[in-house]
Amino acid sequence: MKQITNSILMIRPVAFRMNEQTTINNFYQKELSGLLPATINAKAQQEFDALIAKLELVGVNMIVIEDTLDTDTPDSIFPNNWVTFHENGDVVFYPMFAENRRLERREEILDILEDKGFHIENIVDYTSAEEDGFFLEGTGSLVLDRANAKAYCALSPRADEELAIEFCEDFDCAPVLFEAFQTVDGERKLIYHTNVMMSVGETFAVICADCIDDKKERKMVLDNLKADGKEIILITEKQASSFAGNILEVEGTGAKRFVVMSTAAYQCLTPKQIAQIEKHAEIISSNIDTIEACGGGSVRCMMAEVFLPRT
Repeated sequence: MKQITNSILMIRPVAFRMNEQTTINNFYQKELSGLLPATINAKAQQEFDALIAKLELVGVNMIVIEDTLDTDTPDSIFPNNWVTFHENGDVVFYPMFAENRRLERREEILDILEDKGFHIENIVDYTSAEEDGFFLEGTGSLVLDRANAKAYCALSPRADEELAIEFCEDFDCAPVLFEAFQTVDGERKLIYHTNVMMSVGETFAVICADCIDDKKERKMVLDNLKADGKEIILITEKQASSFAGNILEVEGTGAKRFVVMSTAAYQCLTPKQIAQIEKHAEIISSNIDTIEACGGGSVRCMMAEVFLPRT
């Protein structure tokens, strides 16, 4: 199985703002006071377009879909939470914590992908779990090591243990389950998404091990990464809060490797950490300050990888 892909699906926002339904457990979101909603959306669109341009320049196949005003979906810019696309032709729909985020699931997006020459064999749908109050938010909750058939999952209100195990059974991968925390007003609180504190590339992994308070769990996660030959690049909690873990390795022209991150993430890294990452791939950084503040997510959340076979 491939770990990285050349094809990335992204949703261009039309009504981006801070989603009031997700602030309950996403402690990375911030209110941008004094800015009109239209101004916030315009800034988000500028940041989005600049990132797309940088990725297209290095030969990443960008599938950009305009969001719709028909639904109230302030977080539509983060499609990786509701859908994943797999090498065997499977498309997976995930159960979402926030009710207005469930409206992001648009089946016509699958038609667009088929029109672009991708083959869809089967749809795996876990969304009925929403009715029972259980959630698993795509590659926000699951950091997949596709090549080594493992799914890293920091359990939280948005990442249910049984659903994670069900996914692993359906896709023949081993669950690596743990809890990850951040300090909020002096209290340790669960991190809402695994992909905020770790990223697994082809030959490396960036991880905030300090977020895993349980020493046995921390060792178990690090041992799994080491066993698969990953160079482990450790980041601090402060760096994780600047989204240094919310990064993604992609493939450009001539199978060249790139690691995509935000300017905030890049600026918080030390020269040593940058050198460690650049041994594996060239870094592309782009300013998405507005998206990070209001959305509480960064570039990895914006990118849904398309591993589907070509027709």
